[in-house]
Amino acid sequence: MSLEAVCYRRGSLQILNQLLLPQQSLYEDIGGVREGWEAIRAMKVRGAPAIAIVGCLSLAVELHSKGNAEWSVSKLENFVLDSLNYLVSARPTAVNMSRAAQELGDFVCQEAKREGATAESLQESVISWAEAMLEKDLKDNRRIGEHGARHLLQQIGQDKVVVLTHCNTGSLATAGYGTALGIIRSLHAMGHLEHVYCTETRPYNQGARLTAYELVYERIPATLIADSMASVTMKEKKVSAVFVGADRVVANGDTANKVGTYQLAIAAKHHGIPFYVAAPRTSCDLSLQHGGQIAIEERPGQELTDINGARVAAPGIGVWNPAFDVTPHNLITGGIVTEFGVFAPAELQAALMQADSQI
Repeated sequence: MSLEAVCYRRGSLQILNQLLLPQQSLYEDIGGVREGWEAIRAMKVRGAPAIAIVGCLSLAVELHSKGNAEWSVSKLENFVLDSLNYLVSARPTAVNMSRAAQELGDFVCQEAKREGATAESLQESVISWAEAMLEKDLKDNRRIGEHGARHLLQQIGQDKVVVLTHCNTGSLATAGYGTALGIIRSLHAMGHLEHVYCTETRPYNQGARLTAYELVYERIPATLIADSMASVTMKEKKVSAVFVGADRVVANGDTANKVGTYQLAIAAKHHGIPFYVAAPRTSCDLSLQHGGQIAIEERPGQELTDINGARVAAPGIGVWNPAFDVTPHNLITGGIVTEFGVFAPAELQAALMQADSQI
């Protein structure tokens, strides 16, 4: 059974504080929007899909706790819109939260104008919308896992595969199962996974702390490597493919993901290893044409200079700490894996537009 990073029932939201893993598994209550924002900003919860889910569910929990006696329809509508704008500001690079804010914002405006709308009906609609988002993400992740696993096996014609992954893209980053790590789970369940190599993912160590934790938890054969060992691992360990997640995929297929992804894609192309990006539709932003338009979040320098509160870097040294980098579409040689299938970067925009038209 996969780990649960988000535990929700109506009126109650708890998150697994990922800052404490793997030493301690502690679930913390999120009582409303401000606590949701703080948990996202502090990276107690992280991963593009999980950020959006926790953000929207924190709003649902606050609406439930406030009741509807004090609201008018217009006041409730404004509260929802203001809350969504606030949540988007917590971490700007991942598109999922801003996309969810846009969609839920449009939805609440439409519902507010519906004839006979009341504060009670509007409140129920918003809460139900957020709950449906949680369920859909889990279903989409399972589809991504199946599509990615089958595509790789068909492309390389091997019975057993060795894969390399970066950062954390599993149950801890989503509603459950995961995206890139979901594909690895599917390969393992199908009996076709020989071994996984996961990077430590400096400077925040999501691979060492979180992906390794999930792999050990589910008894998937795996080895942790330092980020600087990726190229030699590809050369010496017969890596079949690289699978990574995405915080934003734009129209031409350029992809923003955890810093270090770009160099993995370069190394994979040099070694002739297929490089895959796994991303649900919610992580795809067709409003941007290329990766140069993606806003890249920069994190505090202390994340790089300190480890567990202890200074390891020379005092006075300057620090540049971008949280993400952009992988050009021409390096994504395996494909972009979505819940709708696997597409070459050049095919992605048309495929998603067709899928959107059928929803």
